[in-house]
Amino acid sequence: MQLAIGLALAFVSAVAVNWAYSREHDAAAAMPPFSPRRPRHFVSLLLADRRWLTGFATETGGWFVYVAALRLAPLSLVQAVCASGIAVLAFVSAHGHPGRLAWRERLAVLGAVGGLVLLSLSLVDSHQADNPPGWPPVLLWLGASFAGAILLTRLGSGLARGAALGLAAGLLFAGGDISAKLVTYGGTWLVAALMLVVCYALGTSILQGAFQHGDALTGAGLATLTTNAVPIAAGFVVFSEELPGGARSVFQLAAFATLIASAALLATRREAPSRAAPPPSAPDALPVEEVQT
Repeated sequence: MQLAIGLALAFVSAVAVNWAYSREHDAAAAMPPFSPRRPRHFVSLLLADRRWLTGFATETGGWFVYVAALRLAPLSLVQAVCASGIAVLAFVSAHGHPGRLAWRERLAVLGAVGGLVLLSLSLVDSHQADNPPGWPPVLLWLGASFAGAILLTRLGSGLARGAALGLAAGLLFAGGDISAKLVTYGGTWLVAALMLVVCYALGTSILQGAFQHGDALTGAGLATLTTNAVPIAAGFVVFSEELPGGARSVFQLAAFATLIASAALLATRREAPSRAAPPPSAPDALPVEEVQT
């Protein structure tokens, strides 16, 4: 019963967060280009926009529901359910008409939903372990995630700019989610709250840059699936979670694989058309630069 409640809360969180991403995208895409040289101007633009504030408030509420889910269910299972939020993001991005989505987008959404079905089948009559990890693997995992985010922000690894920034934001959000799970253990793990704040703050900033370089399904979709897939892997590598036996193991592995495949499909999407440059006389006419913190 406790596991079922935790996974239900994870689904509610996924719906809230991905709806919020669509609101934040619409607001950020209409703002003057962000510049890393003017962080206070960047923050003031966001805080002055009611649409962005509504989205961010909803995202924050969804995150608190997510933390409650982590108290009741293992990390890998919570993240797999949260991946279903990509369907909400696709529906909102298509303005309620999924037929408008490109074939890659449709496959990505179907993969995420299909993964959720496979996950449900893998949970039948199963009991999942949930163990506190050791400090060395935690530090190594979080350090690698942070380094990967920096490389994607700086170099992009040959990906389109919106996709690269979406992946970078997802890696940072994943670090924040792992830190949130550590905090739920209490005791000395409460120090992970500092990493939680850093990861979410940087991830949110970089995601706004992704919104200015592509559509919501590219930036937020990749961020969502990366946020889900990385902690799923961490559940087994860092938290010593165990796969169920027999056919359930096959279902769960297939579920996790579909999430990764969905992310790959979204990463191949082309950038949205560039916005027209602001008039030279406008005080906020800045060169298009990515958000880097």
